[in-house]
Parts: sequence; structure tokens; C-alpha cells
Amino acid sequence: MVKDLFERIQSNKGPLGKWASQAEGYFVFPKLEGDLGPRMKFQGKEVLNWSLNDYLGLANHPEVRKADADAALEFGAAAPMGARMMSGHTKYHEQLEQELAAFVMKESAYLLNFGYQGMVSIIDALVTRNDVIVYDVDGHACIIDGVRLHSGKRFTYKHNDIASMEKNLKRATKIATETGGGILFITEGVFGMRGQQGKLKEIVEMKKKYNFRLLVDDAHGFGTLGKTGAGAGEEQGVQDDIDVYFSTFAKSMANIGAFVAADKDIIDYLKYNLRSQMFAKALPMIQTIGSLKRLQLLRDNPGLKDKLWENVNALQSGLRNKGFNIGDTNTCVTPVYLEGSVPEAMVMVNDLRENYGIFLSIVIYPVIPKGMILLRVIPTAPHTLDDIALTLTAFEAIREKLVNGTYKEIAARTKVDHDA
Repeated sequence: MVKDLFERIQSNKGPLGKWASQAEGYFVFPKLEGDLGPRMKFQGKEVLNWSLNDYLGLANHPEVRKADADAALEFGAAAPMGARMMSGHTKYHEQLEQELAAFVMKESAYLLNFGYQGMVSIIDALVTRNDVIVYDVDGHACIIDGVRLHSGKRFTYKHNDIASMEKNLKRATKIATETGGGILFITEGVFGMRGQQGKLKEIVEMKKKYNFRLLVDDAHGFGTLGKTGAGAGEEQGVQDDIDVYFSTFAKSMANIGAFVAADKDIIDYLKYNLRSQMFAKALPMIQTIGSLKRLQLLRDNPGLKDKLWENVNALQSGLRNKGFNIGDTNTCVTPVYLEGSVPEAMVMVNDLRENYGIFLSIVIYPVIPKGMILLRVIPTAPHTLDDIALTLTAFEAIREKLVNGTYKEIAARTKVDHDA
């Protein structure tokens, strides 16, 4: 007898979905209101917000808001209609691509509607079943999903582990030699949970020994790292050695969309083989023209990045000085690692929001191991040193409550799933 397809879905909501009845609307799918920035409203109360990837504060920059509004007034939300290859191609798309390519020091670039679907499609387009993929085990979900489409061999290496990289490159080399294929090596410029930069310099050095092409997802590095803000490759002095550079607009550019940059022949190939772009409506004019203004501000105002890093350094040094474990982050992403259960984490976040007026993202199992809580703090240029001081004081208070069992006691009186 064939089972009802929905039987499994209805009986097993998944590791995160099982918390929906207790978490939805507060811990997940929360509704933040007001202008995007450090101070927003949550359930009617003002909160200090550490949960936006608007690193440079461009989301509410007056010139950005005007550019978005002017584009909407001139073109509406529908233009252009159709896919780029058919009827959705404009001079503004071309201009943005040219400026992005120049900014990240590549010959050519191509716009993507969304970062997630773009990365999935890039991986799919670059490899055939004869090729081998080697990628970091902590890669973003879009990388993992792109790799899943690959019908050939793929190997993961331990996160940022050089010995593991080389071990898997040897395996990949053996197989690719037998199949007549090539090797695609994938890493991130910045890992968005732990805040570590990918070891691009060391990976590039291995190119002298192994014949592979390097694809870098630099979503969190673009605009925040490097002398000009061109990203992790510029920061580490290896931008020229990145074969395919990818970033989204969803972080420093505070917008929707993404782009891929590489040598012109590679971009020309991708333009005609990226299924997620060939068969999808072009990036709307509002986002395209708005991104031109954002890129101009990012490029012409280095003070935005300087202010961001002033805040990053103040926050991270403050946390370390107070004995918090923030791992080995060397980027803006600031993880605070604590020990505790999922129910304790829920109580702690509730305390932070209701009693200290602080809103941030909480990461729990299965994203990180059981028994661990990760508070992911995202400093931005518009934050102030007073914001940081207030947050450090609050963190000391909640750590004490976690250690002395206050949160555990409250969680025990609350109806939650203690099997997590």
C-alpha cells in the first residue's frame, strides 16, 4: 500500500519545526517594525537591534531611499518584464554589472535575482558529472543545495582545515584524472555563523600543486573587508586568484539581488547557462537602480566601513575583556558561545528582549551542537558606543542567570519540549 505523502510531514515537523507552537512569532518569524536600523520596535516596545546585516547602514541612507523612490516612480515595480535573454535587459543592468566587476577587480560580472538561487545555479552550471567538487563542511545552505544537484563526485573537508583540504584534493585529483573532468573548490570569504574568514590565501597556494578552480561566496565580506571593501580576497591579497567571485546584495548593499564576477569568457558562459536566470524575470529596476546608488556610496564613502569597524572592534574587545567566548572571528560577525539547553535559550532570549530591550538572533541545535547556544550579534555602522556598552552590561547579567540556574528553573516551569 502506498503511504500518503503527507503522513511523514504531519507526524514529523523537523528539528526546527517541532518548536513552532512555542516559538513562532517570537523566537522565529518575529515581526520587527519601524525604519530599519539599530532601534526598532518589537511587539510594541523599542529594542536595540543586533540582528540586521545592514553592515554599512545603507538601508535608510537618505540618498538610497531617494534613489529607490525615484526608480519606483519612473518605472514602477514591474519593469522590466521578462527574462534578460528575452525582454528584460536594460542599460542599467549592464551599467551595474560593469561597475561591480570593476569594484571587485574582475573582467566581467553578471546580475542574479537572488543570492541563494544564484549560487545553486552557478554550481550547477560550472560542473558536469565528470567533474569533482570539494567544499567546506560549514558552507552555507545555498552551497550545499547547489552541490546536491551535482551528479558527479563531491567531497567535504573539515571546516577551514588545510590538511583536510589537501586530503580531499588528492582524492578529487585521482577521480578527475580517471573521468577526464576538472575540480571545483568552493569556500566562503566569511562564514556567517562563526565569523571566520575562509583560508583563501592558503587555498590559493595549493593551486600550485593541484589543478582546481576556486569559487568563493563572499556575501559577508563584500563591503566590509579589504582596503576598498572588495571583500575577503582583497583583504588577504588574493583577489586575482579567485576564479569565480560571488556576493549577494542582502548584506552591505541592503537590497535584493546578487552578482557573480569572473573572467569574461566564464561570465559569457554563465549568462547562457544559468537556468535560474535564463528562465526567471530580470532583476526589477527598483533594485537595479537602487544598487547603483548603494555601490556608489560604498565605493565613495570609506568612512562607512571605518565606522563599522570602530564598532566591531569595540564590541568584540569588550566581549573578550569580560570573558565571553566569541571564538576566532576575524570579521564583523560576532558569535557569543554559551552553554545551555534549547529551553534555557528561549528563556534567556525572552529576558533579553523584555527586560533589557535587546533583540538579536539565537542559533541552536541542529545548526550548532546540542548543549550550545550561539547569540549572533551583527554590529553595523549606525550602532553607537553607548549601544555597545548597554549590550555588554546586559550580556553579563544574562550569563550570570544562565550559570546560576535561573533560566533552567524558569524553563522547568514552562511547557516546552525537553527532549531537544
